[in-house]
Amino acid sequence: MEDQVQSTGQSAEEVATFTSQLLADLRALDALIESDRIESGRRRIGAEQEVFLVGDDWRPALIALEALEKLDDSHFTTELALYNLEFNLDPHLLEDRAFSRLEAEINSHLQRLRRVAQSLGCEAILIGILPTLTAEHLTLDSITPRPRYLALNQAVRRLRGEDFHFRIRGRDELVLRHDNVMPEACNTSFQVHYQVGAEEFARKYNVAQLVAAPVLAVATNSPILFDRQLWAETRIALFQQATDARPTVGIRRSQPRVSFGSHWLESCITEIFREDIARFRTLIGEARPEDSIAVVESGEVPELHALRQHNGTVYRWNRPCYGVHDGIAHLRIENRVLPAGPTVIDEVANAAFWIGLMEAGDDAFGAIPQRLAFAEARSNFLAAARNGLRTEVGWLDGQRLSMTELVLEVLLPIAYQGLESLGIAEEDQRRYLDVIEARAASGQTGSRWLCDFANSLSGDHGPRQPMASLVAGAHRRQIEGSPGHTWATSHAGRPSPRSEDYKWVRNLMSTDLITIGPNQPVELAASIMRWRRIRHLPVEGHDHRLLGLVSERSLLNLVAARRKADEPPTLVRDVMSRELVTVTPSTELSEAVRRMRVNRVSCLPVVDDSGRSVGILSERDLISVAAPLLDRFLANDGDPREQSEEE
Repeated sequence: MEDQVQSTGQSAEEVATFTSQLLADLRALDALIESDRIESGRRRIGAEQEVFLVGDDWRPALIALEALEKLDDSHFTTELALYNLEFNLDPHLLEDRAFSRLEAEINSHLQRLRRVAQSLGCEAILIGILPTLTAEHLTLDSITPRPRYLALNQAVRRLRGEDFHFRIRGRDELVLRHDNVMPEACNTSFQVHYQVGAEEFARKYNVAQLVAAPVLAVATNSPILFDRQLWAETRIALFQQATDARPTVGIRRSQPRVSFGSHWLESCITEIFREDIARFRTLIGEARPEDSIAVVESGEVPELHALRQHNGTVYRWNRPCYGVHDGIAHLRIENRVLPAGPTVIDEVANAAFWIGLMEAGDDAFGAIPQRLAFAEARSNFLAAARNGLRTEVGWLDGQRLSMTELVLEVLLPIAYQGLESLGIAEEDQRRYLDVIEARAASGQTGSRWLCDFANSLSGDHGPRQPMASLVAGAHRRQIEGSPGHTWATSHAGRPSPRSEDYKWVRNLMSTDLITIGPNQPVELAASIMRWRRIRHLPVEGHDHRLLGLVSERSLLNLVAARRKADEPPTLVRDVMSRELVTVTPSTELSEAVRRMRVNRVSCLPVVDDSGRSVGILSERDLISVAAPLLDRFLANDGDPREQSEEE
């Protein structure tokens, strides 16, 4: 209990009171289930839509609180970062044109949000991970200043006891060390809720676990983070690592707060709650004046505040939920797998595919735990996150199928059966499942389009501009509304470069650094510089702190000195420059140019606040920008202004 007090920042008495309420809520839920007071026989769908807010430069805009004030609508609420918002959709009975109504409601809220954002000089976009995010957006300056979010950050930090370490390897690799939970804010999703009865919960939950991999594979839309192409659905790896309170050392086996789970469900929903309460300490828990046992005994329906609060800090990809609607208790399975975007119709198609499988899966898949090992289902899920449709999965009864074959030949017919049994109108069935079929057949998910489009932009306007062009292109197509599998993967134009694109060193610096240690021979430094065709080579210590710089000039001076054959090798530390002019990523580019001119240097090492090397800014980088700008200046008869192109 003492550890729990330290992790939450609450007193021992407060923790004890909350924990007692948590256990009482669990007993109250058991009583509701045993007395058959959980609603059954009704199917409803609900959803939560998360969005990114971006400025006219297509980078994150910290306007969430101003937007909420203008919206003045209880459907909208805050998220962890000031550049995110969420809106909650009303529950709909799963019948007739339920999915068309869902699509219309999303569009209505989204259009309102976009009008408000535009009044603040910004925009809203549906995308799993915003490609223009940079490390500067992950400081606590961007956190939504609400006690809940600040307490969450402090609690996870205390539990972990050290910085967060991120390592995600895809086509590129991301290695990042960070000191807060803000990387979680890089993710936005479309969370779908499916109401089920208590007696069928275990069977339905196992269906959700089984189909999580193919549902994710056909819906991926989050491949790029910090200019790196990583997993098809990078949200999966990033979210788990962003909220992982486990220390990085030790041999104990333990579950992260974000997980797929560890076994098939055997009994009912309380089996999951018991496991999570046993495994995970309370992060943020506020006791409420509700005696849930007494409420049940009086014939009323309890809110179960403590249980719901604790459940809100355990992030299973298929999360069990308890709720109360019109005074009646109900249970839901929340699908947290699906990313936001690429369009509203794509999102609703994903929801229809999942709901159809959930409805018909009981009969179609039979006794799932006897037909597939849970470890195989979890492996399928991770493979889908890494590779999307381009993977092979282990399926029921030892089958091996390509993901595309599984979706097109096995699952789509089952999804149609499920929607038919719900009474969903044939127009809705065709409208949304046709999108899934075309997407799977073409192989063009949102992630595939984002990567292909980004590759087509390679080399435009310096290292940062392609990401802004990518977001601009995705946003324009999203507004047009055609499903993502129909989007062209070539670009007919791009946004004109803006002064903001070149304002900071981070927008132009080279980050693919080759460095050398101080005790290496100069011959190695000379060879590297010749191989890489570079004129400057940063010298680093083992902790990546910048120690010096080897320049082409210093090597020429060494050659002129003509070392004798019997002399020991000259080391890098003997020739490197130690009096360095450096900048940080947040230094204004104009200031960097001034320092280069005043100090008569042709490059500036870029370091972070701790003195570690993060990049280098050279004359070559400046010329790569100046040359096309000069060409446009001369082409416009000296007028620096330029008309925006299609994007």
